[in-house]
Amino acid sequence: MKAIQEDEARKHRAKLKIFFGMAAGVGKTYAMLREAHHCLADGMDVVVGIAETHGRSDTARHLEGFEVLPRKTLPYRGTFQEEFDLDGAIARKPQLILVDELAHTNVQGSRHQKRWQDVMELLDAGIDVFTTVNVQHLESYKDVVAQITGVIVRETIPDTLMQRADEIELVDISPDELITRLKEGKVYVPDQAKHAIDRFFRKGNLMALREMSLRRTAELVDADMRRYMASEHIQKTWAAGERLMVCIDTKESSAKLIRAAHRMAEGLRAPWMAVYVETSRRLRYSEERRERLEENLRLAERLGAETVVVQGDLKIADDIIALATSRNVTRVLVGKPRKPLWVEIFTGSLLTDLIRRSGDIDIHVITGEPEDDKEKKSGRKRGEIKRVPNTPTFLHFVYATAVVALFSGIGFLLAGRLQETDMLMIYLLGILVVATRVGRWPSLYASIVSATAYNYLFTAGHNAFTLTDLKHIGTGVVMVLVGVIIGNLTERIRRQARLARVREQRTMALFRLTAELTRNADSASMVESAVHSVEDQFQCRAAILLPDAHGRIKIKSHEMPEGFPKDELGVAQWVMDHQEAAGFGTDTLPGAKALYLPLRGTQETIGVMGLRPEGVPHWMEPDQRHLLEAFANQAALALERTVLAEKSTKAQLSMEREQLRNTLLSAVSHDLRTPLGTITGAATTLLGDHGQLTPDARTELLETIHEDARQLQRLVANLLEVTRLESGVLDMHKEWVPAEELVGSALDRMRGQLTNRKVEIDLPSSLPLVPADAVLMEQVLINILDNAIKYGPEQSPIEIKGWATDRALTLAIADSGEGIPEGEEERIFEKLVRLPQGQRRPGAGLGLAICKGIVEAHGGWIRAGNRPNGGAQILVSLPLEGQPPQPPAEELPADDAGADVDA
Repeated sequence: MKAIQEDEARKHRAKLKIFFGMAAGVGKTYAMLREAHHCLADGMDVVVGIAETHGRSDTARHLEGFEVLPRKTLPYRGTFQEEFDLDGAIARKPQLILVDELAHTNVQGSRHQKRWQDVMELLDAGIDVFTTVNVQHLESYKDVVAQITGVIVRETIPDTLMQRADEIELVDISPDELITRLKEGKVYVPDQAKHAIDRFFRKGNLMALREMSLRRTAELVDADMRRYMASEHIQKTWAAGERLMVCIDTKESSAKLIRAAHRMAEGLRAPWMAVYVETSRRLRYSEERRERLEENLRLAERLGAETVVVQGDLKIADDIIALATSRNVTRVLVGKPRKPLWVEIFTGSLLTDLIRRSGDIDIHVITGEPEDDKEKKSGRKRGEIKRVPNTPTFLHFVYATAVVALFSGIGFLLAGRLQETDMLMIYLLGILVVATRVGRWPSLYASIVSATAYNYLFTAGHNAFTLTDLKHIGTGVVMVLVGVIIGNLTERIRRQARLARVREQRTMALFRLTAELTRNADSASMVESAVHSVEDQFQCRAAILLPDAHGRIKIKSHEMPEGFPKDELGVAQWVMDHQEAAGFGTDTLPGAKALYLPLRGTQETIGVMGLRPEGVPHWMEPDQRHLLEAFANQAALALERTVLAEKSTKAQLSMEREQLRNTLLSAVSHDLRTPLGTITGAATTLLGDHGQLTPDARTELLETIHEDARQLQRLVANLLEVTRLESGVLDMHKEWVPAEELVGSALDRMRGQLTNRKVEIDLPSSLPLVPADAVLMEQVLINILDNAIKYGPEQSPIEIKGWATDRALTLAIADSGEGIPEGEEERIFEKLVRLPQGQRRPGAGLGLAICKGIVEAHGGWIRAGNRPNGGAQILVSLPLEGQPPQPPAEELPADDAGADVDA
């Protein structure tokens, strides 16, 4: 059903075709353009979004006849780079667009970092895309390519993009032909070609890359074929390529089966898998058999197989064939049966069932190995099962006897009203009760006792055994057989219910882990939650060890988790480096006291999870080991997401700080240079005066020095105040002060700047005292007055008003300037924001930012706006009762609304 839905979705979405090759120069762009010419000839609207010819004339000629979209020019490190214009392509919206070099990294400033993200947006917009990519750009092959070629590929695409492609065309030539093309200058210019041949384009490298591209294409084609078979409901196997499956269990002979399958897969150069069908019988396995099953699965993984555990209950052969058909398996390997023929007649044969149901799949039978010496010495028969808690006990048989006695009593009470056949139903009911409560063998015992009691109590010879009548003998035999059947059925249902509970517990454990990890926002709490979840589920000591910036796991002795010796850090480091499990219960460093698992993220190994068993380890069973690996994978992905988020936050903060620092230095450098230059010039003039300056001129120079020194002092004070606000160490000393005192102190400090200005003050005598830091609030009023002086016309008045409510006292300072540009009312309170207005030179853009910080530290608010009669106004409101007031619109006078400000 899912395959049909995916097939329907593919029919209605935009198409993506990838021209895939082993390396640059094989002719991908050439093949893409040639295919696009055919589409253009068929009447399609085809546009070339971007095609890299690299100076090749043959490729450039194939661009003729196409509409080529103009490229977008972006600045990059002092130059300008041309990039694919995504917005132009979406606005043009052709039927088909050609976008070369899918793995390309866009210039900073583009909407997406990678070109493949541009392609995904084009597909979402309903535009078909042709594109090109090389095998070394696949994310999953990055490490392999680096190992083979010695070149680390920086530009990669996710492998899921290849799966998204509707069609993949392999463009392939031989390595010798590609090297010849390089030497002829058909790929790179001669100097670049020589360097490329010496490094990346060596013949051995090209052969390896070619094999990788061929295999990857084959895998994708195989996936398409299986998807097509599922959508078309094709149940039989298509032997387009060999694929093997080996069936294993808990026997020693499975090891030989696995090695035989490995040899066959190597000879056929085919993928293979090892399959174990998990049934309710597993609940009765001994610890030894469970460990052996785990060893068999690990052996298959070491030999390169994919291990699959299938949940099955009724017909194992049906489960195996269903999986083989869904995975397009061509050969199934099983062990030779060892059961006697008479046993197979009653219990059935897996081999016979497989052969009958296999269809086009070949069944290979491999001779198993003899049993190990341990079983021979123990005297236990092959396949014998140790007693587990579900094995019936003496009390179970006592319970069965009591039930038969109870139903016999019921039969005595109803003997006069019921016939003999009705009495049989009463006993069968009792057998059913025993089977559902205590299992198979007690129910068989109950059926025998019931048959005996029925014969003795309710047949023709009451209170005597009647064994001569064939009818009574047949009744007893039927009762025993019915008891056996009911016991088997109920026992199977009981096992299935127990197995379902086990599966439900696994699912709930994963759900709880996911929910727990989702609730955590930082890596420390994420690690703690994951550790607690693993410890609760597997009854062990757990720890998550994270590496430092250099990938080394270093933990101080007093920080080591409980139960983990410090000398095993080397084991954890080995796991970190090799991305494989090691330690307790594995074949690598098995002497360790703990098991160490790698926490693999999507890009790299995040850390190592350690588990120290307490008693018998609960993860040795195959299903529990898979559950443990699922826990590790979930924890790794969640931890990776958190770590990346933290890194992103730190990077963002660092970038903002750097940007603020650069902007601050740029602004302050000018504001420092200007007054310093003026002061230096005036002082130099005064020092060089030999009586030539008039007294008025000397006084003017001294006033200039004084004014600019005050300006410089205010700038330094603002810088110090910004630093205090940013660091959160603003120290306030509140006291009850009158508004008149705050305003008067600020005006006194600004007397020199207010020489030519009229200040109109409207402060009612009834204004209450306000709790505030007088020094800080004086600085707020000084900064606001300074802005009113800068942005108001010469000789224009400055108005200061005040009013109070039960909750707050509000002061308004207004000028008669041009006002604040629309939309800038909130922005002017940000740091380093300066409006290009005013009669005097603007400040550093720190004054109003400082005002906002101080006022909000008092629990108040500050805002700005324009007045209807012209000019701007800034309002400052401080709470009277220690609670932050809201800025209600009714507190603003009708003619008060804003301020001309240098932020």
